[in-house]
Amino acid sequence: MSMDLTEALADFLIGTPSEKIPAAAYDNAEKAIVDTIGCILAGSVGDVGEPLRRYLATSEGEGNRPVLGTGKTAPPEIAAMINGTFGHALDFDDVLSMMPAHPSTVILPALFACLGKQASGQSLLESYILGVEVGAKIGLGIGHGHYRRGWHATGTLAIFSAIAALARLLDLDVPTTRQAFGVGASMASGLQCNFGTMTKPFHAGWASRSAVAAVRLAEAGFSASATAMEAKNGFFSTYGTDQSDMARCIAGLGQPFVLVDPGLALKKYPCCYALHRPIDGLLDLRERLSLTPETTDTVHCRVAPGALRPLPYDRPVTGLEGKFSMEYTLAAGVLDGRFDLAAFSDDGVTRPGIADLLPRMHKEEDPRCLGDDPDPGARSSGTIGFVEVTATRRDGVSETVRVDKPTGSPERELSWDDLESKFHDCAAQTGMTPAAAASSFADWRDLRRCDDVATLLEPLSGSAA
Repeated sequence: MSMDLTEALADFLIGTPSEKIPAAAYDNAEKAIVDTIGCILAGSVGDVGEPLRRYLATSEGEGNRPVLGTGKTAPPEIAAMINGTFGHALDFDDVLSMMPAHPSTVILPALFACLGKQASGQSLLESYILGVEVGAKIGLGIGHGHYRRGWHATGTLAIFSAIAALARLLDLDVPTTRQAFGVGASMASGLQCNFGTMTKPFHAGWASRSAVAAVRLAEAGFSASATAMEAKNGFFSTYGTDQSDMARCIAGLGQPFVLVDPGLALKKYPCCYALHRPIDGLLDLRERLSLTPETTDTVHCRVAPGALRPLPYDRPVTGLEGKFSMEYTLAAGVLDGRFDLAAFSDDGVTRPGIADLLPRMHKEEDPRCLGDDPDPGARSSGTIGFVEVTATRRDGVSETVRVDKPTGSPERELSWDDLESKFHDCAAQTGMTPAAAASSFADWRDLRRCDDVATLLEPLSGSAA
């Protein structure tokens, strides 16, 4: 199909007036932003923290952009890369099933790296909302076949979210925005084979860094294809499938805004989103049947075809692998029902009792779990069909629960109280006091009234305890 998608995206970004953005989009954006801030802080002391600190120490060039939780600053591109990786390091950040990707931890570090003097909370929110919108609708157009080919859309699609957000923040014109998309189209990357390693969250950091570089290069006059999305041998023809449809992307822009419908999912558990419905089901059964390691015979989880794709580890040996393991997740639910940050650490995965439970935990893709969904190909691994979890006790008592939507999804959204509790847990990982965390959370919750976003970042930039 011959269609000027690149120009349509740029026109939408530059031409959408503030008053056309729905109030609900601002409300949901504030939730997502404060949630992402917490995830970046917690990620700064996760597995990726020390290697990235060593990398930062050897990087050339000085800069004044904060690297959250480290007490360090860096040039814009390096700061975006590290903050972006921190934000996705624990798999605790939001997810947009339409893409399917984790957009906020790509967008926000790029915006933080490029904030001008006296950048207001209102301008940050507008830029973020439009960035989410553009990336989501590119995802809608390119389709889930892109993900099923092995691409990690957080790296390949959310880069365009960040470029779009920066174009709005920096008030780029249409030609420069098209050049930035052209540069970024050759930088999109991320392979699913790296799930369960530090490189998986690095996809987010690299996309954020690449977005900053693409925009700065375009501003400097660097040339690229002005039709990179739709060109022959362009992004859609190379990264897409026979089902990709640019018309869906263009028609969907702002119709409605994705932050209003279908909305972002904010995670309750720090692991792959494909595990959240199994967790909800297992916790329900644990209470109903009073499950313990001694009383449990087997647990069997049935999911729709394709839902196990991001879960390759049946016997994980690290916390990172545990975040992508159905068997470990079910075993943890039986052992103690704990799904906090510690449960998905190296020590959590190898704690006593888990190894004995793993052989009793089972998973299966069952076509019946597709239900009556008319378009299952448009669903992600965490949202396709429904999930059934069956627990059988050693005395023969057995029960099954079905979960359609996970806790934290737009249909079962986390409240501000839930998010404040999560933020405190994340901030505590860095040694931040409860009083400081409460103050910071309140400031970010009131982002629309902030005159200078940099002042909100300062309390979060100190070194980790």
